[in-house]
Amino acid sequence: MTTKKPSLATTICQGRISLTSCVYNASGPRTGSSAALAKIAKSEAGGILAKSATVESQTGNPQPRTWQSESASLNSEGLPNYGIGYYLSDDVINEVKASGGDKPYMVSISGKNLQDNLTMLSDIVKAYKDNKSSISAVELNLACPNVIGHPIIAYDFKQMEEVLNAVSSLMKKSKSELPLGVKMPPYFDGPHFQNAANIINKYVGIVSYVASINTIGNAFAVDTHSEMPVISSKGGLAGLSGPAVKHTALANVKVLRSLLNPDIDVIGVGGVSTGEDVFQMILVGASAVQVGTCHWIEGPSCFGRISDELIEIMNEKGYSSIEEFRGKLRDWSKEGASASRAARKAREAREKEEKEANDLLKQAKPNLFDIVNLVLIAIIAMLAADKFGIMS
Repeated sequence: MTTKKPSLATTICQGRISLTSCVYNASGPRTGSSAALAKIAKSEAGGILAKSATVESQTGNPQPRTWQSESASLNSEGLPNYGIGYYLSDDVINEVKASGGDKPYMVSISGKNLQDNLTMLSDIVKAYKDNKSSISAVELNLACPNVIGHPIIAYDFKQMEEVLNAVSSLMKKSKSELPLGVKMPPYFDGPHFQNAANIINKYVGIVSYVASINTIGNAFAVDTHSEMPVISSKGGLAGLSGPAVKHTALANVKVLRSLLNPDIDVIGVGGVSTGEDVFQMILVGASAVQVGTCHWIEGPSCFGRISDELIEIMNEKGYSSIEEFRGKLRDWSKEGASASRAARKAREAREKEEKEANDLLKQAKPNLFDIVNLVLIAIIAMLAADKFGIMS
């Protein structure tokens, strides 16, 4: 009997955007060119999100501007991109669509100031009106500076409301139905979560989703050998991503999901590199999950691997779709903890048995090799004896 493969399909933006898989790329490295976006489109990613764009193209910060270790990554790229016009061009969109078929193509903007964001948003709204099938959504980065000398937008709640109010006015005036998402920085304090959610909830109907989290700002790494920072710009300070931020990202997804209007989806991002990471993000309430650092390191093949790992978990648990466990995190209990310990011990026992079996196989291989050698030697000896008449 063939087991039906679990579905990873999901929708975001109140069902207006369908994703064949809940896993797709975050805006960041490997998303800046049409060739890179086409590779994502060809992969198992459920959608394609372009690099955060500025009004004009820019080269970004000097090298080295990225650093990686097994547990964490740093980047201070300075938003290198080809400018918003590039990501809205027919050539780029056609190349992506030719590679990914009906997969949603989404753009991201991160202007240097509010006027830049409004200018880019106007261009995107126009492109959406001209051809609705070309662009599925826009993601506005609120995790970046907007006014010199002030915190990033989403850490300055007065400024955050001003930006969303201006964006809302533009969307209403243009009568655009373009789905809008906002990329959020990580929060670490209860009142900050509440303040951010209160503001975003005012714009339900305009804001369709929240992507959480962006990198954790102002991280630092030292090269012990050279006794200097690993990043050249900004005195070595950079955004932290990768496995090190996963638990902060999970907390932000969980809390924001509990505080935001149900009509505003939460998309989880931050430290995702395995199917288990995706499973946990969905369990705490994410409608979809973006992959950034892992995609940067591994390339678009990561989407297939992560999806396969998620399917394996769903099969083990008997889930046929992500909706069966989305947002259904259970409260802690003694019974649950006990079951988890038992499962862990069983897994460790299986792994021990597999290791012992492999060790025995390795030990047996030399003996088998010796037997084969002896047989070959015997055959050669018999052939030689027959040739020279030794056996006659």
